[in-house]
Amino acid sequence: MVKLKGEFVLFCAIVASELVGSAGASTLSVAQILGVSERNNRRDDVTSGILFHDGWCLHAMEGSRSDLDRLLRRLREDPRIRTLRIVVDQPIARRRFCRPISLCENPAALLKTIGSPDLGRITAFEAERIVEFKKAA
Repeated sequence: MVKLKGEFVLFCAIVASELVGSAGASTLSVAQILGVSERNNRRDDVTSGILFHDGWCLHAMEGSRSDLDRLLRRLREDPRIRTLRIVVDQPIARRRFCRPISLCENPAALLKTIGSPDLGRITAFEAERIVEFKKAA
């Protein structure tokens, strides 16, 4: 991790991805994505949360700059992803996720709570609100 005045700096990136085919739509597909994410994130010391809804995925990830850059590169090359938009990419004071990957189990209700049912047009403010709601849950 990057050191700033003697302290390690963490980064948070939140991406919205339009998925191809059944990616994220079936239980098997979600299980496969979670399994690979768990393994890679443990190896790279990345913590994250993921939400699937209506053919889209919102993925918040935390870790060192180099680890997040490597993860973002893998996501850009993933054939299951049609489009990928970085919604948030900034330094953070501390992690908000405690596990390598956590799944939002009721994305429709969470999106309704923040008033944004369309992940394709989600703003940085709305994405941050989702992370804060998940942290509080």
